[in-house]
Amino acid sequence: MTFERTSTHHTVDHDFTAECRAGGDAPALAAAAALLEMGDRLGVVTVIQTGEPFTVAQLAQAADLRETGVAGYCEALESAALIEPVGTDGGTFRAVPDFDVIQHQAGFLSWTMNANRPFVENARDFLNDPDRGTGIDLRDGREVAVSSQWMGSKAFYPAALSALIEVKPAVAVDLGSGTCRLLIEILLALPDSRAVGLDLDHDSCAAARQAGDRAGVSDRLTVFERPIQSIATDPSPLEGADVIHAGFVFHDMFPEEENTAMEVFARCREALRPGGIMALTEAVPYLRNTRERRFSAAVTYFHHQFMKRRLQTEKEWEARLRDAGFSAVEPVELAFPTGRLFLARK
Repeated sequence: MTFERTSTHHTVDHDFTAECRAGGDAPALAAAAALLEMGDRLGVVTVIQTGEPFTVAQLAQAADLRETGVAGYCEALESAALIEPVGTDGGTFRAVPDFDVIQHQAGFLSWTMNANRPFVENARDFLNDPDRGTGIDLRDGREVAVSSQWMGSKAFYPAALSALIEVKPAVAVDLGSGTCRLLIEILLALPDSRAVGLDLDHDSCAAARQAGDRAGVSDRLTVFERPIQSIATDPSPLEGADVIHAGFVFHDMFPEEENTAMEVFARCREALRPGGIMALTEAVPYLRNTRERRFSAAVTYFHHQFMKRRLQTEKEWEARLRDAGFSAVEPVELAFPTGRLFLARK
């Protein structure tokens, strides 16, 4: 028996262009996230994101890497339109004008898929064992902090930063400060201000001190490596504060440490100078509006299923702050899906 060889290449009804369009921005975002995450681990993103021109040699020296390896990485970044050549020598680059926007968008993918990778990989174990404890410690603290910083750069930092700078604080405190980006921005905007950052993660605190050095504000920035729960019994880092910010850290204390959280809120109110504010950036659960519902679903599920945390609703956060003695609480919807900023006045 013989078979006649036929080709369907020209007869299959397949709209490849439409299929490509269906992918939208996902391929570009996935590639950018991978390249930027590599750059963060290599220690070069902090140099690139300044927007200043750099050479391969300078980048290699800053990160203690071989020039040949950095040259290959820069070739990939340039091809991906994350950096662009400067001049005609072919060896000097700078970040593209919308680098900050790309980094911000990549942060959502990095946080959802990589900072929370242990939850994705161990989902079966968690679902089959309802008595299994929290998986928070499975995550890489610095990876969480960096991806959160990228997300927050345009989604929740601007709102908090604007509210805090408006007070013109002599002393600003950030509880759960991560790499202290928010505080450094305040210090750069207000040359006479001092700032105090407090975070439990050692690597994040180390990165914060390095960032303070690079920004030239290390003499006005104090970083404490300790949990925010410690404020309940030792509120000394809050001394003289005009503003106190806490970004996505208090929800980790519910439900087991609810009483401690209320004590910390109370210490914050007591420490604030007259007219001071506490700015609480937090997540609220399972929002259903079109803009927020999918990311909100992932954030809520990660916290409920894997971290064993109970996110508070908007009304519950307002009530918590008022119960701690704050006279007025104003909720602000953020560009960050599932995020709200609560401005509590003493």
